Amino acid sequence: MVRLQKATQCALYAVLELARDPGRQISAADIAEKFDLSANHLAKVLQGLTRARLVESVRGVGGGYRFIGNPKRVTLFEVIYLFEDIGSADDRSDGGDTQIAWALSRVTAEIEDIAVSTLKSITLATLLNVMVKRDNGISQAAAD
Repeated sequence: MVRLQKATQCALYAVLELARDPGRQISAADIAEKFDLSANHLAKVLQGLTRARLVESVRGVGGGYRFIGNPKRVTLFEVIYLFEDIGSADDRSDGGDTQIAWALSRVTAEIEDIAVSTLKSITLATLLNVMVKRDNGISQAAAD
């Protein structure tokens, strides 16, 4: 199981929350509270997302952040790549220069290639649609 760094998790929560309604501005404090995140840590992550031109900071009363990317084009890979060292598998292993080490290195490189391809194929819009379908299913089950 791949574990994402806390900054990456914060970025995904923030981007998806903001991309749900790109016209809406949300404060970092509101996002942090909703997802039980450190406001300070989230503020640093939002700066990175701003530099990547996925979100913009809106100053003043009622300010906050809003999503400015295209959810149909921005992929999970693009967000994750900002905070993770992926797509650059290291061929060295602790097994030295043995057949087993080489074979394991090949397998792990293939796994990483598959993971990167998958992340590149999932847009924020796709994930947002999955979330809507889930919400609709929960609402329907509650009504039954």
